[in-house]
Amino acid sequence: MRTARTALAALLLAASGMVGAATQAAELKIGLEAEPSAMDPHYHNLTPNNSILSHVFNRLVEQDEKQRLKPGLAVSWKAVNDTTWEFKLRPGVKWHDGSPFTADDVVFTFERAPNVPNSPSSFAAAVKGKTVKKIDDMTVHISTAAVYPNMANDVSTVMIISRKSAEGAKTEDFNSGKAAIGTGPYKLVKFTPGDRIEFARNDGYWGTKPQWEKVTFKPIKAGPARVAALLAGDVDMIESVPTTDIERLKKESKIALSQGVSNRVIYFFIDHARDQTPFATAKDGGAIKNPFKDKRVRLAMSKAINRDAIVARVMEGVAIPAGQFLPDGYFGVSDKLKPEKYDPAGAKKLLAEAGFPNGFKLTLHGPNGRYINDVKIAEAVAQMLTRVGIETKIETIPPAVFFKRASAGGPGGTPEFSFILVGWSSGTGEASGSVKPLVASYDRSTGYGTSNRGRYSNKEVDALVKQALGSVDDAKRADLLAKATEIAIGDVAIIPCHFQVNTWGVRKGLSYAARSDEYTLATGVKGN
Repeated sequence: MRTARTALAALLLAASGMVGAATQAAELKIGLEAEPSAMDPHYHNLTPNNSILSHVFNRLVEQDEKQRLKPGLAVSWKAVNDTTWEFKLRPGVKWHDGSPFTADDVVFTFERAPNVPNSPSSFAAAVKGKTVKKIDDMTVHISTAAVYPNMANDVSTVMIISRKSAEGAKTEDFNSGKAAIGTGPYKLVKFTPGDRIEFARNDGYWGTKPQWEKVTFKPIKAGPARVAALLAGDVDMIESVPTTDIERLKKESKIALSQGVSNRVIYFFIDHARDQTPFATAKDGGAIKNPFKDKRVRLAMSKAINRDAIVARVMEGVAIPAGQFLPDGYFGVSDKLKPEKYDPAGAKKLLAEAGFPNGFKLTLHGPNGRYINDVKIAEAVAQMLTRVGIETKIETIPPAVFFKRASAGGPGGTPEFSFILVGWSSGTGEASGSVKPLVASYDRSTGYGTSNRGRYSNKEVDALVKQALGSVDDAKRADLLAKATEIAIGDVAIIPCHFQVNTWGVRKGLSYAARSDEYTLATGVKGN
């Protein structure tokens, strides 16, 4: 009898262990470098936001790890005439609250997306100029005033929300979870800024059922702390493995790395608009005219930056010097542009020609903990500029605060800073996704220049971008975008520095497919 009881107890204990192991295997913990600024999918067009919110919400058209388009909430799309695209919606999709997904939700989404109050960087570039019409519950037509071949690319950047749950909702209602009702693979359980974001699997998801029952994202800003958490088993995966730890982690038997070139360019915005810019002064602190209005000063600053040294020393070789918005191989890039050569003597000569033989004082602003080695990059560039006479100090700010101030912290809601370090990845996966929001003239009514924090304006660039976006000839469109890029870069609209190479770390037994859009997705983590 005792033997039987012992055997039964052992069997129950074993079963209990199996259940515990299965439960544990169904939980995934991920360490984030940068957390989202909100749970509102239309509040801030920023990679940390878009990445996290992809767990809760879907788009009509989705993108794979290489940003190739694939069906999402729309099963198909096609042009029905020169100015109208038809999207056939996926039948049988339910919102997290059980209500049906219909064309009404799509119409509502496109009405709301460009109009979220206090948005640091809106989705207007993807939505403005488009009219969405419900044909029936499972069909919508999206029209533009002229031919627009990039419709599916634009649509692939906008998350669809529920009219029932989100009508009248504010960003705070999404943060609390009240309005964060999506169609995605996970449901938002809790958003605690600075601490964690918790998700539970949506067992009614229309697509492939996610492996993980529960997912917790933990913001761990410091790189060494993220690595330590992974090695200790406190998290199963981390993004943005510090460049200084990559070689060491390659030798760790219990860790696997996933690496890939990003389409994110790290670059510098310059104040092109104001006659006197607030963070540039004479060496004695006195007021000076805005030096950046002179192209020679802008070019001097670009020549003062040693991109090869930044890649080799600051980035530990895990980056690529940049001369334009996107790396080679993307649609619409120029084959004529190369990274500006390091030329400190040439920089000093240009400054003297522009009337600044002794240089001037400048503050470089940037985020701390948003991009790989962002503070170190800012420090290195400040030293390089100082060497050619532009005495530069840096001020780094938490990302959520930085982006608000960089976009609208100045008088009348204008950009606050004079010279900033920032990064951009093309959400559409091609050149218009960078040129249109970054260097087209700022115009809220059209959605052009939505993230143009330098307020650069060039009528020739604007005309080329509009012409490109109205051409159905792929070769012609690519050529027009390349020409717009060449003019903007030639005019030093921005100063490109380098393209990021991103690295994720996972515990042994897991794998992750590196993504060019830098998204860290629980659905992309495969394992036991």
